[in-house]
Amino acid sequence: MREQSYPAPGGTYSNVIASLGPDTPERIVVGAHYDASGDSPGADDDASGVAALLELARLLAASPPPIRVELAAYTLEEPPGFATEAMGSVVHARSLQDEGIRVRLMIALEMLGTFSDQPDSQSFPIGTRKGEYPTTGNFIAVVGRTGQGGMVSEIAAAMRIGSAVPVQTVVAPRSTPGVDLGDHRSFWDLDDPAVMVTDTGFFRNPRYHTPEDVPGTLDYPRMAQVVEGVHCVVQVVARR
Repeated sequence: MREQSYPAPGGTYSNVIASLGPDTPERIVVGAHYDASGDSPGADDDASGVAALLELARLLAASPPPIRVELAAYTLEEPPGFATEAMGSVVHARSLQDEGIRVRLMIALEMLGTFSDQPDSQSFPIGTRKGEYPTTGNFIAVVGRTGQGGMVSEIAAAMRIGSAVPVQTVVAPRSTPGVDLGDHRSFWDLDDPAVMVTDTGFFRNPRYHTPEDVPGTLDYPRMAQVVEGVHCVVQVVARR
């Protein structure tokens, strides 16, 4: 494990990166951000993603992948760092590019802990076709940008093998609200293959970016299932 420290407005900040598997010229990156927005405790956004990273580290250490996997806890994903060069994921993505390392896949774990079985608990961006997605928030979503449909479908299929939680796919332009709100955007900017795995955030969670985003609101059994699904994705992609 290593800290990737760098200067940014306000001080020095650090990503925390764990590497598993042999040192190969190609990498799989799984990332989540450990900062929170304002006075929000950030349980869903994004302590849920960081918790998933820790469990993935345990699973991958027990059965090392055939290529290097980097599990990255990023800083400065939230405003005012968001969409600036101060984002931890921007620093990490550029460092890999500078080292000549090819990213086989980047997965951003961006809120994994909010689920609901209540009707009409799920909304979607304006412009989404009515009936295209369920209106009950009991699923996890794999989000990719236009042109990544095949890759997104493959990742979703692998997640379904490892997890009982329903999986939906969203493939849309970056301009679609919510599609690039995460650390995957930093890898998209470098044309690396990247997706976001998410409970859809503010399209489902009324506590998003509020003081009510606390640990007791998370659905830990379904979170655990999502981690198993992501672990399956890493295994499949590492061996292709």
